[in-house]
This record gives sequence, structure tokens and C-alpha cells, in this order.
Amino acid sequence: MNTQELIITWATPVFFALIALELLVAKVRGRSVYHSSDAINSLGLGVISQIVGVFSKLLTLGIYAWCVQHLAIFSLPANSVLVWVTALLLYDFCYYWLHRMGHEVNILWAAHVVHHQSEDYNLSTALRQTGSGVLLGWIFYLPMAILGYPLEVFVVVALIDLLYQFWVHTELVGRLGWFDRVFCSPSNHRAHHAVNDRYLDHNYGGVLIVWDRLFGTFIEEDDNDPPVYGTRSPLRSWNPLWANAEVYWATFKDAWHARRWSDKLRVWIKPPGWRPADVVERFPKPDFDIARERYLPVLSRGLTVYSLVQFALLLAMAVQFLGLAKQLGLLELAGYAVFLVLSLTALGALTEGRRVGVLMELARLLMTAAIVLATGGWFGLPALGGAVVAAWVATAALSAIVLGWLAIHTPAQAGPGRIITG
Repeated sequence: MNTQELIITWATPVFFALIALELLVAKVRGRSVYHSSDAINSLGLGVISQIVGVFSKLLTLGIYAWCVQHLAIFSLPANSVLVWVTALLLYDFCYYWLHRMGHEVNILWAAHVVHHQSEDYNLSTALRQTGSGVLLGWIFYLPMAILGYPLEVFVVVALIDLLYQFWVHTELVGRLGWFDRVFCSPSNHRAHHAVNDRYLDHNYGGVLIVWDRLFGTFIEEDDNDPPVYGTRSPLRSWNPLWANAEVYWATFKDAWHARRWSDKLRVWIKPPGWRPADVVERFPKPDFDIARERYLPVLSRGLTVYSLVQFALLLAMAVQFLGLAKQLGLLELAGYAVFLVLSLTALGALTEGRRVGVLMELARLLMTAAIVLATGGWFGLPALGGAVVAAWVATAALSAIVLGWLAIHTPAQAGPGRIITG
């Protein structure tokens, strides 16, 4: 197990322990900071991001390693404390510009938007990560490779920077005095996630907030203007595939409809929200309303519990997938990845309260049982044994029976194709 995998292995249970602690503290304080479907969606998007990362490491780390080997100006030693300290500072500086450009350039926003879509702000939001950021994000860190920072140093400081940012995604930690003036903190990052006019496009720092103070993008949280979370074009869906694709698709449509060729290009590199004048005229969109009703289909208690249990099982499978990533062949690895992504998509449709979600979930359960019955094993587990196979299939069958019962006995009061409310 390499250093990166070791850090992630130790960090994952800590993440969930802190989420449980946040839930407990919120309950003691009489606050509601979590909604089950939103949290499932955020965590599911984090899972998909990790799945994509398994396949994209060759691109991102491979390019970095090649640049260090062939383009580096210096040969920096990996056993130097100074190298590690400056690497962390330089990485955070590069992250500031990647993050800032992710809010100022539409094609980069199309990837980063995933992290901002939740209308909740809690520790599960921290794990809500993009699946397409690998396409262009690596470019911003090439200066570190050209300066000669070794790959192993880059990987670890990148993880440190990322892990630090987990704890700042909470509403339960207030102002921290001098700390808020130097570091990214919960207060600073709450302002960053807000869609209020006051806060929009500020506080990009990952570990240090001093970059924002230096480059004029700092804003302090104001108790008189509480942050409202989400995006100015709300996602209004629990579909993780659509969450990753929505801005790309909207931008593609605007580019397609634009009459001028220059606008077809500019729509990708202009700030988010910019649209060609002729497109705005022919395809208007409603103005942003900060008082809009949040997206929160209300599931019955039974479907909520069912969704949480099934997500927990899928999360265990995702952990297994990541653990077996180096052992599975490419075809089997890709098959497992597709299964997990489609499973999370089916669960998303179910938590939206759609009847098609029930059909998708039943199909997923059937597929789960069929794979085990046909192969006698599971991805990375070639021989489960008769008793385990029987238990596996029985679990899928029982889940299908419970889901069918819940779907039948849940009143359809929320419009065509819905199985909610109550």
C-alpha cells in the first residue's frame, strides 16, 4: 500500500465519525443540518469521483511524473523538510488559482459546480466532488513539476490540502478569531459556498485564506446576511450523472444555438452565466431568486430507511472496488465501475420519488443477484461458496420485496410518476 492509499484508508473512517459527531451536535443544539437524500447524493458523487480517479491517475500523475523527469529546472530532494513545506505552500497557491478559475471560466465551472450544488452545508458536502475535474485541473499544478518537486511529494501535499478542507464544511463551528484571518475556516468557507450577492465568487483558499487577502477576493461572513447555499442555476435532481453533466450540456446547447462562431467558443471560456445576446433573446432563462423553494422531495419514512440501507451496502462495495483496483483486470474493473455508477443513479431516481426509480432499483437488484448466480462470485471474489451465494441472492430478493411493498403502499400524491409524499 502506497502513502496515498494509506492516508485515504485512515482518513475515511475519521470522515464518517466526524459526520456522526456533527449529526449528534446538531441534534443536541436542536438544528437540522442534514437531509438524507441530499447526503446520499453528495456522498454518492464522492464515490463516483473516487471511481473516476482510479482510471485517471495514469493521465494526471503520469503527466506530472513525465514533466518532472524531462522538464524540471531543479532536482529537489524528497527528504528535505524545506522541500515539503514549500511544496505545501506552492500547492495551496496553485489550488487557489485553479479554484478561482473554476468560478471564472465556464468550462472549469462545469466540473467544479458539482461541489456547490447541495443546498445543505455540512461535512457530507465536503465529500461531494466532481468526476470531470481531472480533464483540465492537472494543468494548474504543472509549475510544481517544472520546478522539480518529486511526484511522491506532490501526491502527499495534495492529499494534505484536500483533507484539511473537509472540516471547514460545517455550520456548527462559529468564528475563530485570528485563525479566520490566516486560514480557510468554516466561517470563510461558508461565505464561499453562498449564492448571496455579497458573497458570490470569494474565499477560494484551500488551507490559507491569505491568498484571497493578497488578490482581493476575501469576504467576511456577515451575521446580518446569512449564507444561502447551492448554485444560481439549481440542479433540482439527485441524479449523479446529471449533476456532473448539467453545465456541460447547458453550455453545449448555448454554443449550438449561438449564431456567431466567436460566441460558440466564448461561451466556454466566459464566466459562468454568460450567454450570447441572441441566445438569451431566443432562449430566456428565469432570473435567479434567492428565496426560491429548495429541492427536497419528501420520501416516506420506509423509503428513506430503504435508501439509507441500500446506500450503505453500495458504499461497502465502493470500498471493496477501491481496495481491489490494482488487482482486477481492466475489463472487470470497468464492469464494476459501471455497476456502481448505475446503481447510484438508480438510487438517485428512487430518492427523487419517481416510479421509474423503483423500476431502476428493481433492475439493479436483479442484476446484483444475476451476477452472483451466473458466476458463483463477485467482482474480485471469484468463488463465494454456496452459502454466501444463497445469502447474497436472498438479500437482493428481500430488498426487492420490501421495495415493492413500500412502492405499493406509498400514496402517489405528488404528481404523475411520483411515489412520494407523506
